[in-house]
Amino acid sequence: MTIPLRDFFRNPEQTAFRISPDGRYLSWLAPYERRLNVFVRPIGGGTATRVTSETARDIGGYFWKGERIVFVKDFGGDENFHVVSVSLDGAQVDLTPGDKVKADVVDMLEDDDGHLIVSHNRRDESVFDVFRIDIATGAATMLAQNPGNVTTWHTDHDGKLRAAGTSDGVNTSLLYREREDQDFTPILTTSFKEAVQPLFFTFDNRKLYVASNRGRDKAAIFEFDPATALEGALLVESAEADVEALFHSRKRKVLTSARWVTSKVQRKFFDAHTEAMYRDIEARLPGYDVTLTSSSKDEDKFVVAAMSDRTPGKRYLYDSNARTLELLADIAPWLPEAQLSSMEPIVFEARDGLAIHGYLTLPQGRDPRNLPVVVNVHGGPWARDVWGFNPEVQFLANRGYAVLQVNFRGSTGYGRKFWEASFREWGRKMQDDLTDGVQWLIAQGVADPSRIAIYGGSYGGYATLAGLAFTPDLYACGVDYVGVSNLLTFMKSIPPYWKPFLAMLQEMVGDMEKDEAMLRAASPVFSADRIKSPLLIAQGAKDPRVVKSESDQMVDAMRKRGVEVEYLVKDNEGHGFRNEENRFEFYEAMERFLAKHIGAPA
Repeated sequence: MTIPLRDFFRNPEQTAFRISPDGRYLSWLAPYERRLNVFVRPIGGGTATRVTSETARDIGGYFWKGERIVFVKDFGGDENFHVVSVSLDGAQVDLTPGDKVKADVVDMLEDDDGHLIVSHNRRDESVFDVFRIDIATGAATMLAQNPGNVTTWHTDHDGKLRAAGTSDGVNTSLLYREREDQDFTPILTTSFKEAVQPLFFTFDNRKLYVASNRGRDKAAIFEFDPATALEGALLVESAEADVEALFHSRKRKVLTSARWVTSKVQRKFFDAHTEAMYRDIEARLPGYDVTLTSSSKDEDKFVVAAMSDRTPGKRYLYDSNARTLELLADIAPWLPEAQLSSMEPIVFEARDGLAIHGYLTLPQGRDPRNLPVVVNVHGGPWARDVWGFNPEVQFLANRGYAVLQVNFRGSTGYGRKFWEASFREWGRKMQDDLTDGVQWLIAQGVADPSRIAIYGGSYGGYATLAGLAFTPDLYACGVDYVGVSNLLTFMKSIPPYWKPFLAMLQEMVGDMEKDEAMLRAASPVFSADRIKSPLLIAQGAKDPRVVKSESDQMVDAMRKRGVEVEYLVKDNEGHGFRNEENRFEFYEAMERFLAKHIGAPA
């Protein structure tokens, strides 16, 4: 069954459900003038009211503050996000106004309905100061001025600014103070390769819970004493993966669970009440991964997300007292779950013996032999693919392609040693891992060696160009989505607020001066003369991370040689296409391109 392309990439009719702190209202995102906006209704039912009217771009994230909504917005994909407050009657206040201002929420201040703690770079575009802001008026009080090297700020449970992280590019320090009227004092300095990442304070506000890989390969969660700057009690660890997420009950002041990812999500429960809720919900929704995504302040009403690899799933309202589970919405009812494909974990050995994990999704109803393949490379590159619903993967599988996703060296979650194995290996061993994955799939008999395409966004776009340039006989075609083509110009064009990390980036990728020859050799644009396969490139004109000139260079180099290259540019997009009509145009171009060059039947 061929599912319409737009059904995979259209905006949902309802998504991102949230419960107001007092438990009286339910909110969600739904289309208005094609863009996702916030709607609200009483939790027991009734008329829905639209409280935002964004028409340029979807609202990507929002939360409740008392009886107001706070959301973030940027402008044409420039990633200069403003924090905006809106009352339920639609009156808005931009809390972080200003041209080229980029803001982030440091603390939602759940016990203070009138204020937020926000960081922004209005004073100096390369660093972020911290402010307490009145959400009704926008009046701001500075809590801390960034001396130039602070990259993270941390508050305690009372909303007091108590810790900060600094970086000189290659070393990171943790700063701490007992009270806000004191100066911050450095208590710990490590190489950026060792992370002691504060998660939140203990409930007495005297210690911290941290995710730490200091003296170990896999990050684990510890209690951390600022007085000694040492990890104390070990809460949870995994021999297979980094443990980086810890959750707690604000009302009951107890730890509830920790989460990490191997081939799928794993959890450890610390709290019998939370575990009982999960077990109750899981028993009612067998076969789905369930997550509690929002709750009232009293923690008696929860939004439940239930999803799998074949569906973005459904959302429910769970009453923990009555143990009732009420359906709120099916996120994509137009996608027939039974007609979609399972995403199977895989592992293969790289040429140097390193174990590489990933996922393989096969088209339904096809003999898994000699199939056309799309290698879908994740961005980052210090990120990873995870098990779950991926509209790109399901679309490609529905069109008859096998989809290979590789968590190449450097992908996160697999420990420090695996991460460090990627340093200075762009276009080299990182690319070899993709090549080895393709060769493994050919050896399994799954892949038709003459019909393999490579596609990815950001670093995945770079890997697409590198694949075509450095292994020109392996891929029949490639699709580069906002990808880097020239490592030398890329490093020079990073946003101002990345400057504190430049030395670290140069150690991980290569020094622009000392390693110029290496970076040039790893830059696909300088090996464009080796590319012989057709290429589709898509780029957002306002992309602040991988600027448009990265794609322009590659298109110019290809066209000068007469190699087929299709170029799609959107002036109202940044690092990836957010607007629905632009997504449609990109994936429709990809569908035509792949069908032409690797010939999967419709």
